[in-house]
Amino acid sequence: MSDTIQKYKDYVMTGFLKSVAPIVVDHSSGVKVWDDQGREYLDCFSGISVVNVGHNHPRVIAAAKEQMDKLVHCSSYLYHVKPVADLAEKIARIAPHGLSKTFFGNGGAEAIEGALKLARLYSGKHEFIALHASFHGRTWGTLSITGNQGRKKRGGPYASGIAFAPAPYAYRSLWPDDPERCALHCAKCLDDVIRFETSGDVAAFIAEPVLGEGGILVPPSNYFREIKKVLDRHGILFIADEVQSGFGRTGKMFSIEHYGVVPDILVTAKGIADGFPLSAFTTRPEIAAAFQPGDHLSTFGGNPISCAAALANIEVMLEENLPARAAETGEYARKSLRELQEKNSLIGEVRGHGLMIGVELVRDEKLTPANSEAEAVRDSLLRQGVLVGVGGVYGNVVRFQPPLVITKAQIDHAIEAFRSALAEVAQAAVA
Repeated sequence: MSDTIQKYKDYVMTGFLKSVAPIVVDHSSGVKVWDDQGREYLDCFSGISVVNVGHNHPRVIAAAKEQMDKLVHCSSYLYHVKPVADLAEKIARIAPHGLSKTFFGNGGAEAIEGALKLARLYSGKHEFIALHASFHGRTWGTLSITGNQGRKKRGGPYASGIAFAPAPYAYRSLWPDDPERCALHCAKCLDDVIRFETSGDVAAFIAEPVLGEGGILVPPSNYFREIKKVLDRHGILFIADEVQSGFGRTGKMFSIEHYGVVPDILVTAKGIADGFPLSAFTTRPEIAAAFQPGDHLSTFGGNPISCAAALANIEVMLEENLPARAAETGEYARKSLRELQEKNSLIGEVRGHGLMIGVELVRDEKLTPANSEAEAVRDSLLRQGVLVGVGGVYGNVVRFQPPLVITKAQIDHAIEAFRSALAEVAQAAVA
């Protein structure tokens, strides 16, 4: 057994995981990682949708190193620090119209909690509405607004004043072939939730434009327009959680752009700095002004090195037009996966935007979740040198979320490996 693996067993808390992949990752570049034995892996999960411009992009690393030689830390909210100011300006220029003031933190959950606090302070209201099948983080506050029992076990009781509305999970709705009708139903349900499950004191509605941990659930094209109508009637803010879907992942810089709706607060992390720890929430100036002295702070938030890396990361995305590239290669991948679906009954649905792709596996026409099969597929892919994720509220969705620089040839390789994995699982089932 590897010394590193043994040390994990002895000293690292991993009891919250079913297992840790039995490899020791040593180094990486682009779309590939290598273990300590020199074996190469095609990374189709990007460290959970993080390294969007690829592992160790030279420009991102160079920017971080240059900043490291100048300043590592001085607390970016007690003093003015150039990369923090420059990054905030850059985000204001690429964010949906009107969102121009940013607070920087370290991780997605921290940014979500900050956005919730700001929504309360600005609105003077105290309740929230989230979605079934949603996931917003693993802190107590973010789990309180997470609509997935599997993520919340043994952690309650959670915060009061939270209501949940149906997710736009068209595949498992009454209208799998009419997603726009599913969206209208969801909007009607949201109105009912506001009227019957809250006290009318709702500060904000929070949703992921693509529900990542829920199984790469892509809302119908009319969903957020209909939802926004309901929110506006009731004077409720909209927080878009783009921790996983932001920064080019879905074929737009931000996934909410697919829907023609501007949120009141935009939350980002993961892909913001290509692996350096950083998160943000961005809003309009009048909402940002609700923060008064003493209301909020983060000691390490807006770390200069992470901000310098994020600036380089965004510049690479814009110069290489990676969101458009993700849209093109993502469509190519989904087309190939749907061709595979026609020949394999284990594949229930292929869905996604850009390079945020989910393949839901089912055992029969009743859509019985094939969760153990999904895990077996992931393990087979690992043996073949391809890294993917498994998620979804039923644990039966294979997740393809590679760096946006992946080539079509590499996609072909991953899908061929997926085909082989499906065959291996099918053969094991009849053995």
